[in-house]
Amino acid sequence: QVQLKESGGGSVQAGGSLRLSCDLSGYKYTRDCMAWFRQAAGKQREGVAAISEAGTYYTESVKGRFTVSHDIAKNLLYLQMNDLKPEDTGMYYCATPSIPYMSQCLTREYNSWGQGTQVTVSS
Repeated sequence: QVQLKESGGGSVQAGGSLRLSCDLSGYKYTRDCMAWFRQAAGKQREGVAAISEAGTYYTESVKGRFTVSHDIAKNLLYLQMNDLKPEDTGMYYCATPSIPYMSQCLTREYNSWGQGTQVTVSS
């Protein structure tokens, strides 16, 4: 059974940094897609970054500022967020897909989610 748990959220000023972590307990497809999503108040959830053995994937608004990585030995997923902006504010979730995929990770269907960690960026 997959149990995901995020940590590392918090409140920062614009330009600051945070690193989110996700414990991927029970997820055994370590070569396949794993992703970070976020949801701002009143908005739809969006895919932010994802990683698989095939590479990394980012939504346009975070390219050059966010870095997704995976510690295979610890089975931890990370999201390093630099140069944060107020529009990055939201609840951040890690997710794993219903079927193991290795490519196009931000467009896949995900069915396992953590409880989320809040990121608040003030101007």
